[in-house]
Order: sequence, then C-alpha cells, then structure tokens
Amino acid sequence: MDIIWLEVFREVARRGSFTAAAQALRYTQSAVSRQIAALELDTGTTLFDRVPRGVRLTDEGRCLLDHTEAVLGRLDTARRDLAALRDLDIGRLRIGAFATADAALVPRAMATFHTRHPSVTLSLAEALTAAQLAQLRAGELDIGVVSAPPGRTIDADGLELTHLVDDPILVAIPREHRLAKRRTLRYAELADDHWIAGWQNPEDTLIGTALPSGFQPDIRYVVPGWTAKLGLVAAGLGVTLMPGLAAGAARPDILIKRLHPDDTPARAVYAATAIRTSKPPAVQHFLDILGNTVSQLRAELAQRSPRRGTP
Repeated sequence: MDIIWLEVFREVARRGSFTAAAQALRYTQSAVSRQIAALELDTGTTLFDRVPRGVRLTDEGRCLLDHTEAVLGRLDTARRDLAALRDLDIGRLRIGAFATADAALVPRAMATFHTRHPSVTLSLAEALTAAQLAQLRAGELDIGVVSAPPGRTIDADGLELTHLVDDPILVAIPREHRLAKRRTLRYAELADDHWIAGWQNPEDTLIGTALPSGFQPDIRYVVPGWTAKLGLVAAGLGVTLMPGLAAGAARPDILIKRLHPDDTPARAVYAATAIRTSKPPAVQHFLDILGNTVSQLRAELAQRSPRRGTP
C-alpha cells in the first residue's frame, strides 16, 4: 500500500470529487483515478460509490479513512520531529568529561550550546576516560571529552576521536613560595617541596604521567579532589600539577606557573563519539563549539600575566 495512494484517497474523501482533489493536489483527474483504482485493487474493496455530482465513501471507504488519518497523522508528526532534530528544536545531548575539563572547557561549551539551542536537553556526567569510552560504546553517552597522558594513546576501537588540544601541564604553588617571582620553573627546583597528589601511587596520577623519569616527588598529601588539592596549596602545604584547561578556574590565592619548555609535557585531549555514517546535528554542533571554546581558553592562558621576576 503506497503512501501516495493514501494521501490521494484522503483528499478525494475530503472533497467528494476526483476533479476537486486533482486541483488541490495539482494532479490530472486521470492520475487521481489511477491512484484510487490501484488502492481499491490493493485492498480488494470499492472505496467510493460514483454519484452524479462526485463520489461518496462506501462503508469500506469510511473504515479505511479512519486508518488513513491515523497513519498520515503519525507520518506528519515524524516529519516534524525529524525536522526539529535537524534544526535542533528538540532532542537531548548526553555529555561526558573528565574532572579538569569540567573546570571551564565543558561548562562554557554547554552554556554556548544552550544559548543557541535552548530546546535541546543537556546532561553532564563526570568520569575518567576509560569509563567514558565504555559508556560511549554502550550508547549511554553521545559525546565524551577524554584525554591521553603524555606519551600514551587511547584505545578508540569503535569510536571516533576529534583532537581538541594538547593541554600543557602547569604547576600550582603557594603565593609565599620561594620561587613565586619566577616566570617559569624546573622540576629539579621543586625536588625539596612537598607534593600533593590524587593517589598515593604517583604512576596512577597526573604527577606520575607528567614528571620526568627519575624524578621522585615527596608526596606528602593525597587528596583526589581539586578543591582540596588547591586548598592545600593555598595553605602553603605543598605544590601540585594542574592542567592548562583548569588554570582559568584556579583560586586567586595561589600562583599558577609555567614549566620550562624542556620540562613541559602535554596530554592530548579529544572529543570521542561513536562511529556513525553521519553525526547527529547536536553532536556536530557541540563538537564545533568545543573547538571554538578551546581556542578561547588557549588565548586566555597565553594572555595570563605572569608575576614579574627572573625567567
């Protein structure tokens, strides 16, 4: 049963005339007659009685008209919903991100997206990269912001990675630190400092993946949350590493210092999505916004005025 047949049938039923239906549909009368004849043949029924001034529905025709209105109504709704998804007037976008991407990058991108497409429902789940990759493969996320530590790669089987930025590692120190007036620091100069890490085993932390081989930090405090880490730094209890993406959200009572170029590792940050023939419009728009937001954050980091002092 052809949808076109049903559309022609409904128009004839509404107007009670092949001629009037043909004019409304911009068909010839013979084309309308052929469509109705084909539908009657397919259903094995007579749908219209021919009367002197047009046509009149038979009992079978009235039965089919009820179903036709329902079918065409659902199709119209489907077309509108598909158009709304394409134009980002409805829908949802499920986003994942690691903790420091949630400091500035992802919230800014979400705010921009929401301003442009307020009818799309956004959600955010914070998780480590491995967990996000599993959620993407399971269809539980639409897009994830993930990272690879310096010198490592991501197992992207079944996923597509869009490179966003190589995020430099910075060091957070107390304002009263002996090197507070330096523009850039060397790891060797921080060998006697107490360090703050997320886990006791440095190989499982940002410190473990960013520090040069042979450097053994004195990890005095272990706290997983960034609020606590930076609180300890502000209190003068130690130093810690901080990704560049999170530098703009750092508290004002600490100093964020660049590392010497020879000591500056960077972790690769990607947007991860499921491999599809074509990306959903919401995903593609959010990818574009993420790229623009990264550019803004990098410009802001470059403009940060380091405290004057020796290099």
